[in-house]
Amino acid sequence: MKKSADSVSGKKDVYHQEINVHFDYPVIFTRDVFGKNNPVFADTISRRESDRIHKVITYVDKGVADATPGLLEKITRYLVASKDKLLLTCSPIVIPGGRAAKTDYELIRRTMNTLGENRMDRQSVVVAVGGGNMLDATGLATSLVHRGLRLVRIPTTVLSQNDAGIGVKNGIDEHGQKNFIGTFAPPFAVINDFDFLNTLSDATWRSGISEAIKVAVIKDAGFMAFIRDNAEKLKNRDGEAMEQLVRRCAIIHLEHIKTSGDPFEFGTARPLDFGHWAAHRLEILSGHRLGHGHAVAIGISLDSCYACRQGLLSEDELKMVLETFDSCGLPVSDELLLSENADGELEILEGIRQFREHLGGELAITLPDGIGKKVEVNEMDTDLVASCAEQLAVIQPGNRIS
Repeated sequence: MKKSADSVSGKKDVYHQEINVHFDYPVIFTRDVFGKNNPVFADTISRRESDRIHKVITYVDKGVADATPGLLEKITRYLVASKDKLLLTCSPIVIPGGRAAKTDYELIRRTMNTLGENRMDRQSVVVAVGGGNMLDATGLATSLVHRGLRLVRIPTTVLSQNDAGIGVKNGIDEHGQKNFIGTFAPPFAVINDFDFLNTLSDATWRSGISEAIKVAVIKDAGFMAFIRDNAEKLKNRDGEAMEQLVRRCAIIHLEHIKTSGDPFEFGTARPLDFGHWAAHRLEILSGHRLGHGHAVAIGISLDSCYACRQGLLSEDELKMVLETFDSCGLPVSDELLLSENADGELEILEGIRQFREHLGGELAITLPDGIGKKVEVNEMDTDLVASCAEQLAVIQPGNRIS
């Protein structure tokens, strides 16, 4: 068969397509979002088409429903009272939260089925009220139906209000890896209702502080000083201190997403995943005995120790990071740091390999370069990581951090 001239010469006909897509969404801080005198929810949904009545379906995290008696009825009353703007499609649907939401692909299918049964279209609004895991799962289902419905997130935990619920990611865990199945799909809006924080257990209240320390250590020395100086208040459920932390942490995360030039993470750098290569591995190794916030605290402590050994953090700065975690009621160590596999290698090191795979083969780890600054490194000395794990492993509750 005779080859064409273009084939022989190697020429090709290419049209280069370039698309710029604009996304915007408000992140609102309020109280009593479904209170009869609070117009925020209805106004937020109708902010683009004030002359349209929008169909609304609401999913509520079971843990939130159980901890907030009367919430389902309150949501229904609010939607009925807002009938000039909102159309109630059905009563609020309670779905699992926590680990049950993050690991059950069948939940995604069930959620998509209810969206279909209620004939939700691309102008309809899906409302998710719950913690980060439930928001991730509901967001994934919402992003798949009709290639994406409008999603309004109402995060109910510290962790979801200052990090997990305000960004552009959705996903569930699969194949032993965090967020193996997921999408990038910005929400239509996020409404942070501080009243929901009052329903949290002490452990859940404190766990979200770790993500605030994360961004403070690598982006904002002044914020780190605020957390350090208010650690006891934060630990002991001071509402005013926590509201300041949530708002400031959320805005730092949002500013990074807006200005990084890579909101959908096509590149390799992941500053907001500081400490997470180890944290994700610890969550899996512990069978989720360690929740995300507690695992992140340990992961940040490990990478901060590594940064200190590399001359990026001073001994005093490392001590401040560790003491701040401790004062906030968060761990800096766990016995799993020294857990070994059959070959005698630390299990935690598998997290580096998985993180490299997630990034596409090239490792990019964010480390602090002094408090409030960061640097990216493309390799980790595993012997030094192991030494840092040993250093932290001796720090158990009641032992002095030194």
